[in-house]
Amino acid sequence: MAGWRHSTTPDLVRSRTQEPLLGSTRTVFPLVWRVGLTVSHYVEQRKNKRLSMKYTLIDSPEALQKAGEALSGIPAISLDCEAAGFHRYSDRLCLVQLSTPAKNLILDPLTVDLADLLRPALEDPSVKVIMHGGDYDIRLLHRDLGLRPRGVFDTQIAASLLGAPAVGLAALLEAHLNIRLPKKHQRADWAQRPLPDGMLEYAANDTEHLMALAEILSAELRAKDRVRWAEEEFQLLEAIEWEEETVDPVTRVKGARDLSAREVTGLRAALNWRDEIARKKDRAPFRVVGDQILLEVVVRRPNSPDHLADLKGFSPRLARQQGKTLLSALERVDTLPEEGLEGYPRWKGDGNGRPSPEEEAQANRIRDLRTGIARELGIDRGVLLSNAQILELVRHAPKSPSELEGVAGLKQWQKGVLGEKVLGILNGA
Repeated sequence: MAGWRHSTTPDLVRSRTQEPLLGSTRTVFPLVWRVGLTVSHYVEQRKNKRLSMKYTLIDSPEALQKAGEALSGIPAISLDCEAAGFHRYSDRLCLVQLSTPAKNLILDPLTVDLADLLRPALEDPSVKVIMHGGDYDIRLLHRDLGLRPRGVFDTQIAASLLGAPAVGLAALLEAHLNIRLPKKHQRADWAQRPLPDGMLEYAANDTEHLMALAEILSAELRAKDRVRWAEEEFQLLEAIEWEEETVDPVTRVKGARDLSAREVTGLRAALNWRDEIARKKDRAPFRVVGDQILLEVVVRRPNSPDHLADLKGFSPRLARQQGKTLLSALERVDTLPEEGLEGYPRWKGDGNGRPSPEEEAQANRIRDLRTGIARELGIDRGVLLSNAQILELVRHAPKSPSELEGVAGLKQWQKGVLGEKVLGILNGA
């Protein structure tokens, strides 16, 4: 599987009943700096199968060098990543998919170091980096490769600002390019090696059409005068970094809030027991044993591995091999004095408490305003202004445009659309 491997797949399945929503668009792709394809030409090529789906796998030093040549001087690149969190303990970066105007590349970060290869293209602001729902991918690239993509254009964000009824990649490709993406490998184990051809082909699909989609969406943003909205959102996306979570694991278990302090302490011990096994086996923790099964163990307290194995959902093999360790951990919790117990963590909130009746009345007026303007603009009201932002507004109660600037989390485009009317509400108008 090593080296510079090429593959060609049959044309993707397309809807026969829905025409792409392109109108008479003939604009040459500005996002790829005149590569010579128009949107209508692209779709026609797809129909006639002249744009067959090819990819090149980069999983050796030799292939890495050739990939560097392919990425040199490119004006735009489509980017997607695959991680292993659904199957593995570590949600590590397992695959990077790139499409240039000329090539589809699949890069294997488990076999070659990609940082030096990708940095010149991804961190050059003059190179458009087209992504879809890139929030988590940007975090992974920062954590695992130390990369900070610039020049980002996110098609999911663009579609949200345009009021698309569905903003998933598959829905957008079908609506705009009449292309259907396969779903077979959505929850595949991307850490396995070697990766079968079908998974590699599936991965390449995620970036192959992003440039064409981005051109369509960018044209719509220009037509609706929302380019600055998108640019601000993209800049905020570029600023995202990986941050380690410090969350008490019991807060992720449904029903844990209702347990006694001793039971919560036992549940925490059981989760740590599972975590250690998952780490050693490189397996997602829920694939070792589910949260609700551990909750049941803590409440029912089986007294032997055999009784553990009798619980529905608890692997008999796991009970035999690791059950004694779990039961011993719970027995140690039984011996702890009351002051040694750690119950369910209290919610600390944001320190502001509940809104006053006056603040709630103002918040309701802003919600009504938001709903009306969102309807006029044809976008989701939560995209226009979130409920959290509304509470931030009424708590800070800005009375002037300068004070409005001091409200954390409020974006410039939102202030432009809503600011004057929101100030009117907060000033009692």
